[in-house]
Amino acid sequence: MLRFLLLLAGLLATAVPLINAQTAPAAPAAADTVRLTLAEAEQRFAQNNLLVIAQQYNVTIAQAQALQARLIDNPTVYLEQDLIGRKVMRREVPAGTQGSEMIISFQQLVSLAGRRKAAGRVAGQGTVVQQLNLADLLRNLRYQLRTTYFDLFFKQQTLRVYDTEITSLTRTVGLYQTQFDKGNIALKEVIRLKAFLFSLQSERQAILDDVAAEQADLHVLLRDASGARYRPAVNLALTRSLRLNYTEQQLADTALVARTDLRARQAALEQQNLNLKYQQKLATPDLAVGYTYDRAGSYINNYNALTLGIAVPLFNRNQGNIQTARAQIAGSRALVDQQQLIVRGEVRQAYDHAARSDALFQSADRDTTPFARLMVGIEQSYAKRLLSVVEYLDFFESYKNNLVQLNTLRANRVRAFEQLNFAVGKPVFRAE
Repeated sequence: MLRFLLLLAGLLATAVPLINAQTAPAAPAAADTVRLTLAEAEQRFAQNNLLVIAQQYNVTIAQAQALQARLIDNPTVYLEQDLIGRKVMRREVPAGTQGSEMIISFQQLVSLAGRRKAAGRVAGQGTVVQQLNLADLLRNLRYQLRTTYFDLFFKQQTLRVYDTEITSLTRTVGLYQTQFDKGNIALKEVIRLKAFLFSLQSERQAILDDVAAEQADLHVLLRDASGARYRPAVNLALTRSLRLNYTEQQLADTALVARTDLRARQAALEQQNLNLKYQQKLATPDLAVGYTYDRAGSYINNYNALTLGIAVPLFNRNQGNIQTARAQIAGSRALVDQQQLIVRGEVRQAYDHAARSDALFQSADRDTTPFARLMVGIEQSYAKRLLSVVEYLDFFESYKNNLVQLNTLRANRVRAFEQLNFAVGKPVFRAE
């Protein structure tokens, strides 16, 4: 049994420095760590995010289509010329007439029912829909940016707790390993300390993985191809000042006006209404107005004529497209009603979540000073053998859990307020 314990102690002693080498990240150069405020992050995001840029091109496309829909139809010019150049042999042609037959005609399509203007209104409303889609994309991506930013900050705060404990416990393990080598303490005490140290290092590694993922998300959102590590600069006093100063009904009413996804649905409904008017105008045929000149080809020389043409709407009066437009209006109206229910539900859910998170935060003891002061005394008491290893490690565990849970509570509370902002559709609650 003693051989087994000695072997286990040796393995742990060998593993601890190896684990430290594997888990502790190499210290980056000062230039690799970038202090980033939330205002700077939002500005860079608005300027550089590729999804936003792509949607801006969709707005430009819609604007171009609206311009195209308003353009007047091009006139048609027709020319017919006799290639052989034969002389016109007809009594009606005056003597001395030169040249063979030539026909020139010109035709312009004229909209009688305002088809072109109606098409322009439909396309113009499509631009409004795309602009609202862009605004809603910004709303979604800003929510992702802000929550990632705050999550990263609080995880970095948690890493500081682990770094402090691991540094302190590593020093203690080294001292007690020396005392064990001298035969002054039992092996089980050293093993217990090393096992707890290994547990802390494993937990720290999991948090480092989360931090790396959120760093990567920030780089994508900000379109940053560098390997810089962001260090969010958050004012904790401002996050603590967040309060639910509005009722749920007030926020729901605001959301029904501000939510860009709902406004996009309403704009699409308006576009369908305009499309119905456009389809109704298409039932009225356009008038073709033209002019024709015929030299030496008609019953008189130099024939000039005015031409008028119109389709007779006997069979096709655009009935199918009009019926389709009415059905699309009904479908769009149902989607608007559905989106209003979704908005109200999301505001209610986000409001309840924010209220619970804030109540828990306000009731929690957020003063960590006693733990920090007590930690120094605990280490001294353990060094003097006034505490057992179980009591010593229990304090370490309690100290870590208190700070980790406090940071988690802070992060969840800020995220809850950001989720409420997202549900309302505008930044009602600001933590910066």
